[in-house]
Amino acid sequence: MTAPIPDDDDLHRLAAGLGEQLRAGHQMLVSAESCSGGWISKIVTDIPGSSDWFDCGMVVYSYEAKQAMLGVRPQTLEEHGAVSRETAIEMVSGALVHSGATIAVAVTGIAGPGGGTPGKPVGTVWIAWKRRAGYPQAEVFHFDGDREAVRRQTVAEALRGLGRLL
Repeated sequence: MTAPIPDDDDLHRLAAGLGEQLRAGHQMLVSAESCSGGWISKIVTDIPGSSDWFDCGMVVYSYEAKQAMLGVRPQTLEEHGAVSRETAIEMVSGALVHSGATIAVAVTGIAGPGGGTPGKPVGTVWIAWKRRAGYPQAEVFHFDGDREAVRRQTVAEALRGLGRLL
């Protein structure tokens, strides 16, 4: 049985709860987003007062943007592809380097409907989290559904992971 697709209310509840944790811990968040297209940034900035705990978001779809904005190494993209643990980790680390935030999340995946391969089917998403003074954590997810469903699930898991890291 698969979990229900999060709706806007679910995502806003997750973001509001995360915001409370970040504010209480005097933390600032940065997001680096590929397949979610800025949806994490949108959801957290929907929360009144998010400027107290959200620094910035970077939407990096192309290889060139990942390299220029986040410092992802060309070799990483060539050897592992954009949708990989290695790329997600370099994205989350680069987001912290290029921001004033203290905690980061990065997402890279295949939301569909095309772009999947047998080794990386549609719905494959890597999410990485990192504190400025810590080590990155990354996890792969295999979400079901159409493009919007994959993206909604990505945003929800990104926020849940941040909550666990705090």
